[in-house]
Amino acid sequence: MKHELGLLDGTMLVAGSMIGSGIFIVSADIIRHVGSSGWLIAVWLLTGFMTLTAAVSYGELSGMFPKAGGQYVYLKEAYNKLIAFLYGWSFFAVIQTGTIAAVGVAFSKFTAYLIPAVSEDNILYQLQWGDAAHPHKFTISAAQVVSIVLIIFLTWVNTRGVKSGKIIQTTFTLTKLLSLFGLIVFGFMAFKGDVWHANWSNAWNMHALNPNGSITALTATAAMGAIAASMVGSIFSSDAWNNVTFIAGEMKNPQRNIGLSLFLGTLIVTIIYVSANFVYTAVLPLHEIATAEKDRVAVAASHVIFGNVGTIIIALMIMVSTFGCNNGLILAGARVYYTMAKDGLFFKKTGTLNKNAVPEFALWIQCAVASILCLSGRYGDLLDMISFVVVIFYVLTIIGIYILRAKRPEIERPYKAFGYPVLPAIYVLMGVAFCILLIIYKPEYTWPGLIIVLIGIPIYYIAKRNIKPDDEKVYESAV
Repeated sequence: MKHELGLLDGTMLVAGSMIGSGIFIVSADIIRHVGSSGWLIAVWLLTGFMTLTAAVSYGELSGMFPKAGGQYVYLKEAYNKLIAFLYGWSFFAVIQTGTIAAVGVAFSKFTAYLIPAVSEDNILYQLQWGDAAHPHKFTISAAQVVSIVLIIFLTWVNTRGVKSGKIIQTTFTLTKLLSLFGLIVFGFMAFKGDVWHANWSNAWNMHALNPNGSITALTATAAMGAIAASMVGSIFSSDAWNNVTFIAGEMKNPQRNIGLSLFLGTLIVTIIYVSANFVYTAVLPLHEIATAEKDRVAVAASHVIFGNVGTIIIALMIMVSTFGCNNGLILAGARVYYTMAKDGLFFKKTGTLNKNAVPEFALWIQCAVASILCLSGRYGDLLDMISFVVVIFYVLTIIGIYILRAKRPEIERPYKAFGYPVLPAIYVLMGVAFCILLIIYKPEYTWPGLIIVLIGIPIYYIAKRNIKPDDEKVYESAV
């Protein structure tokens, strides 16, 4: 692999992969759960703290193992190949591919503001079966087709070499960062004192806001469940920050630049996310945030800030945001499958590079799975369910820092986890608490994700059985 990515490229990959469509949408669901401005901001601050803490902790691991594969490699070194494979399998089955599908469809949905013909309401094909009591149907909309075309195009661009992908990533991420900063600045200029006062007069009174406008009081235990459920959206919106670790084999001076990219990228995005939510509460009453059409809070806020042209402005911003986000996801994701193949745990061809020194086959099979998920229409449900699993793997990876300090003390550590051992321990406790609360109060977010992970166990042993002892030595030496 060619070392063509610098600190700016890494930072833009972190920020660009994190910022998709979530910040424009999920605050509506958060407000419905917690019902107050104070707790809305608290949810985003908690998520930002967790993300920053994890990012600065990953800096130590990236310095120790500066090679392609990132989190997969860290889990393998700290635990074993099975744990690493279960992460890689979940990553391929839904975490990365499902995110690519969801971001692709978000691009199409907001493109429809400018080009109505590509709307999700424009059904191109429909198949129905079953009887009147149990009807079933499969549809393909114009939005799904556009999202697949986008994914195929960005996959093709990234097969042309990492330089092509980094130009798109850096350009689009800088554009959306400037756009978001502009939205925040103009939002505060449109500040409405009466709205702000009403929203913040009782900022810490947590309650559920119902669609009909009524309020449901929450007990202390229900409040904990509401916070956990709210954080599903904010964590999804802040996820993919670790994508830069997957491309370590293509970074210049990875021991230094990956850790710095993780810190700078997550800090920038956390500041933007919290600031954007302050803007929402400065221009929109809470019930309008909670009942925004199709949860498009940013569209409602933009109407107040910019007038009728606000819809077009937000549509363009989200198109730029999701385009750049998907490029980063596609670029980074294929490197995990490449490293798994080097361990003999994925399709052999996935472990080869094309003439442009990128894993082309890995890119195309990722494209195929993401496209299938686009057509299934179930990517949104899968992502809700997988948030639980994503946090579990983050927790395991950070615990791996403690394990490797004891197990591999001789390895050079150019950068050590900031705040160790306290900050990583705080993340672990927060991550475990989040998962336990979801198990108790929102089990529908947990068991489907666990099933997806557990399906990987028999697949691992089948793959391992097919590895010849001599081949395994070759794979180990290659890694």
